[in-house]
Amino acid sequence: MSAWSWDFVIFVLISVQCSLTLSDSDPIAQQKLDQVKDLPGQNFNVEFEHYAGYVTVNQESGRALFYWLTEAVEDPASKPLVLWLNGGPGCSSIAYGMAEELGPFHVQKDGKSLYLNPYSWNNGGMANLLFLDSPVGVGYSYSNTTSDIYNNGDKRTAADSLEFLLNWIERFPEYKGRDFYITGESYAGHYVPQLSQAIVRHNKANVESPINLKGYMVGNALIDDYSDHIGRYEYMWASGLISDQTYKKLNKVCSNESFFNPAQQCVEITDIAYQEMGNIDFYSIFTPTCTTNGITKRLMRRWHKVQQSYDPCTQQHSLVYFNSPEVQNALHVYQSNNTSRRWEICSDAVEMYWKDSPTSMLDLYHELISSGLRIWVYSGDTDGVIPVTSTHYSIDALNLTTINPWHAWYEDGQVAGRTQTYEGLTYVTVRGAGHEVPLHKPKQALTLIKSFLAGTSMAPSEQVIKSKTSASEKLQTFII
Repeated sequence: MSAWSWDFVIFVLISVQCSLTLSDSDPIAQQKLDQVKDLPGQNFNVEFEHYAGYVTVNQESGRALFYWLTEAVEDPASKPLVLWLNGGPGCSSIAYGMAEELGPFHVQKDGKSLYLNPYSWNNGGMANLLFLDSPVGVGYSYSNTTSDIYNNGDKRTAADSLEFLLNWIERFPEYKGRDFYITGESYAGHYVPQLSQAIVRHNKANVESPINLKGYMVGNALIDDYSDHIGRYEYMWASGLISDQTYKKLNKVCSNESFFNPAQQCVEITDIAYQEMGNIDFYSIFTPTCTTNGITKRLMRRWHKVQQSYDPCTQQHSLVYFNSPEVQNALHVYQSNNTSRRWEICSDAVEMYWKDSPTSMLDLYHELISSGLRIWVYSGDTDGVIPVTSTHYSIDALNLTTINPWHAWYEDGQVAGRTQTYEGLTYVTVRGAGHEVPLHKPKQALTLIKSFLAGTSMAPSEQVIKSKTSASEKLQTFII
């Protein structure tokens, strides 16, 4: 059972009923009610509007998804809408995307105050950011039918997310027909292309659809189980994390296993691999782990940079902040006075009872490439969970034609990563970033999203191009 008691699922019924009735009868009025004025611990002014609240996706069972919209800093009416999804399955987009990655509001060490993220993706007026806790049971999202929490899966998540978007745009009609992009990371490597497919098919059947999907981008994404497995083991071995013997056994025993239900023999050899690696953050293999007592395994896999110093215990701060009644009130989170509901970063119950998860997204990629969507895949190259080698294997399996070959791209005169452009897909790596690229390398991630939205490649700098010949000559001289 999740740490959240399921009393948590039952909100103050009168408040919820009133809210849903108002939303159904007058969506524009509900938009105004969703506007967030000030957040607890916010000792700075913001130059953008933001909104938070619920959108019902199933009236019969009472499923409602929580969203948080932060408009672009400059001229939001002319900027695209970018949806961000975290994975898990069962992890909150508020916990990760908003509070420690690409969102404007990040939580300080005291768990009570915020600071403004200068590298937020809504900064510079680049995009309007929409964070969604999906499916029900994740973050603040809930259902009045308890069994819904135990019946999540890929198919229903995509269907509910589509329903959310259609209903949300009724509340925010200014986004009808606006350029729309979907982004996400990790298990959102399933969510993002599946929701994209649902939208593409919905739009074909509904000419007047308000969703103008232009493309999607996923980072360190679960794409293909086989490729992800063999790429992970290769990365672990090549990075010196595991022994030759364990590497060979992993490939022999686990390469064809499902991520959700591996055979016992695979579980046993995987445990040996973790023992060999030691107490490291597998999501970012070169950064420190959180050593605070009482933190769950997930919490020990994250780190954060606050005021020029690393803080590997960021999620502990978010747990304090988003469980605050004052914060929940400011974000229009309704809950009864007698509930013991606890906000979670990730829901063990959602993950444990997950119903369906295809072993590969490769067929979806082919379908969506042929539909003309702009598709980018990026990868932090110090992530051990879904490493660059896994993504290389997945992209190679698509058998796409190369347009621009592999080359370095630069930030502030330094190599920031590598990239290759294919017919229908762009692949970008981010040097020194772990599983959460916007957390580990925020400036480079901002450059990445700017290039994605503009549809321009991560080209090498002019200075690097000019010096290419001389650098090559120096290398040859050194080798001789």
